[in-house]
Amino acid sequence: MSHDSRNQLELSATIDLKDLGTVHRLGFGAMRIVGDGVWGEPKDRQAAIDVVRRAVELGVDFIDTADSYGPNISEEIIAEALHPYKEGLKIATKVGFTRTGPNKWIPVGRPEYLRQQTELSLRKLKVDTLDLLQLHRIDPKVDAEEQFGVLRELQDEGKVRALGLSQVSVEDLEAASRHFTVSTVQNRYNLTDRSSEDVLRYSEENGIGFIPWAPISAGELAQPGGPLDEAAKRLGATTSQVALAWLLRRSPVMMPIPGTGSVQHLEENMAAAGITLDDDTYAELEAAGK
Repeated sequence: MSHDSRNQLELSATIDLKDLGTVHRLGFGAMRIVGDGVWGEPKDRQAAIDVVRRAVELGVDFIDTADSYGPNISEEIIAEALHPYKEGLKIATKVGFTRTGPNKWIPVGRPEYLRQQTELSLRKLKVDTLDLLQLHRIDPKVDAEEQFGVLRELQDEGKVRALGLSQVSVEDLEAASRHFTVSTVQNRYNLTDRSSEDVLRYSEENGIGFIPWAPISAGELAQPGGPLDEAAKRLGATTSQVALAWLLRRSPVMMPIPGTGSVQHLEENMAAAGITLDDDTYAELEAAGK
């Protein structure tokens, strides 16, 4: 089976995000366009620019990044590749981590830090208003109400259109909702890690976009002879494509953002929008991952 990704995103399902508008549910995550350990420059900056541009050519209208990717470099590459931005393109970023080296992440939720990083993201992305700002992590050393409060202030000031959270509980979402409208939540979720099932359910009930990070992680399910591998063979697809297709079918609020630094892998991932899982295959994968 051939999967042409060229027009499939235009035909794929969309979601209407609060305070932001409508986007296609299959987006692009820009964490992997920087160096190893999500640190420093990519090995080939032009290749990273090409990936970002190709994503938009394929119909992606939702790109997710963060000030901590690089740090700074992911946002800078997006601006270099795409500014001035195509009408309808939404770029989400995140604040709340500081970086001290490759693969090192330290939450910092002091209001003045969150405000500073937001101002810097505006500058790096070359916009007057961020489409979507997400709190990368709630800093346990700072009162959560203070962190939520400064996000609301930034929205009230017109610096941010929509607000979201990352790696949180239902209780966190309820607390944040007392300060602002939660547009998205970004938690780890894939075939083999469904620990955020309650957050997904809450998102469905409250019209919140659910962005699963590590969306194609499948472990043993993707090994030769595993259920994901067998399903991919039947469909003439890759295991990554089937894992993404499963997520898209799993919930109408699901918004996978697979990331890559390769145009080839990008095109393969985006082709998942054109794969329809039959009921038996979906049920098999649903059961296998539990």
